[in-house]
Amino acid sequence: MTLPHCDQVQAAWGGALSLGLGATEAWTLATAVLCAVGCGVVGCFLVLRRLSLLGDAISHAVLPGLAAAFLITQSRGTVPMLAGALVVGLLTGFLSAGLSRWGRVSEDSSLGVVFSSLFALGVLMVTWVARDVDLDPGCVLYGLIEFVPFDRVNVAGLDVPRSLVGIGVMLVVSVTLIVVFFKELRITAFDPALATTMGISAAAMHYGLMGVVAATTVVSFEAVGSILVVAMLVAPGAAAQLMTDRLHRMLWIAAGVAALAAALGYGAALALNTSVAGMIATASLVLYVLAALLAPAHGWLPRLGRRYALSLRIAREDLLGLLYRRHEAALATGGAVEPLAEADAWRAVGGGVVARLATRGLRVAGLVDAGREGLIATAAGLGRAREVIRGHRLWESYLARNLPLPADHLHEPAHRAEHFLTPQAMEALGEMTPEAVDPHGKRIPPAGGRG
Repeated sequence: MTLPHCDQVQAAWGGALSLGLGATEAWTLATAVLCAVGCGVVGCFLVLRRLSLLGDAISHAVLPGLAAAFLITQSRGTVPMLAGALVVGLLTGFLSAGLSRWGRVSEDSSLGVVFSSLFALGVLMVTWVARDVDLDPGCVLYGLIEFVPFDRVNVAGLDVPRSLVGIGVMLVVSVTLIVVFFKELRITAFDPALATTMGISAAAMHYGLMGVVAATTVVSFEAVGSILVVAMLVAPGAAAQLMTDRLHRMLWIAAGVAALAAALGYGAALALNTSVAGMIATASLVLYVLAALLAPAHGWLPRLGRRYALSLRIAREDLLGLLYRRHEAALATGGAVEPLAEADAWRAVGGGVVARLATRGLRVAGLVDAGREGLIATAAGLGRAREVIRGHRLWESYLARNLPLPADHLHEPAHRAEHFLTPQAMEALGEMTPEAVDPHGKRIPPAGGRG
């Protein structure tokens, strides 16, 4: 890996036109996509293990490893740089875990102490090394992906950016390790204790993951820098976790989100004439926010919609139950069913917009008739309400038979449960509570019957 000096960058920029902007843009975009995908896939396991801050720590803490590797070998090649970063990356995970265990401090506190100290040491060392060699700290911290296409190597007769080769090889290695150790990584990500009882070394998986994170971080330095790589390690995996509860799908989604963030960020950077790496990180943040808002499984808006739909259904069933009880009382006395004033109906089911929409929905569905004097349930409405009342009274009877609750404590839990009883649960309750009346003396409507 070559970490260029910024003076070299300016000279390289002068040759951009001769290389052709189309080819330059294509190589830059390819490098950005591979870098983002590599970080995003590995970052999924950091997100699942709640070690996102550890990825941040490693991406910052490997700086002294890079400087130490150069001081020892006097080389900026890929192998010594990668070796130095791996050693310090593993050291970061070991020190943070040890400080948390032996120092009796929280894990996030130990991470903060370790990575901030190593990062500060790394900045000093890189700045010191840069006095005598063309190793610029800004290039290490912020990346120079715009100029990656100008440093090329020949691969099978094709001039390819040097960074693209390293990132591509690291991506292949990461994916291969994930495929080979997928079962072990999955178990240790969700339940390390279970993995240990099954003979899987959770510690080995942990430090192996830390090594892959460190290696991915190092090969990404030249493209996005040690600071911006954090966004690519966390944001795609966090967004994917909001979209699915399956690990294999999460990996694919994270790769797609990372690639999309790279493409959108690069396009926005060209349009706004700003930092490509910075825009890629910003695009990943935007995609995460969109996932947090719109993801079908865990997005805020879908969850809000489901909660609203549930509130609306409960209000409808409560209103039908109220009208059924009025109809039942009229039959018991032999009198006429008195309509329920619409305003009283709204207040009975909580009032507000939900109550009004619930009433309107029942009218549209033909379950309620609304006359001048008020609301009255139709035959179809009574049939639907009968199932709700049956569930309510069966649950009251079940509680009375199995729990030492007084009669005046049965209504509220039954009122909550009646909206969530499935037909199978109703059938089971009917078998366990053969009584014809509930604890209050009210008749339990028969299954599928009338009355």
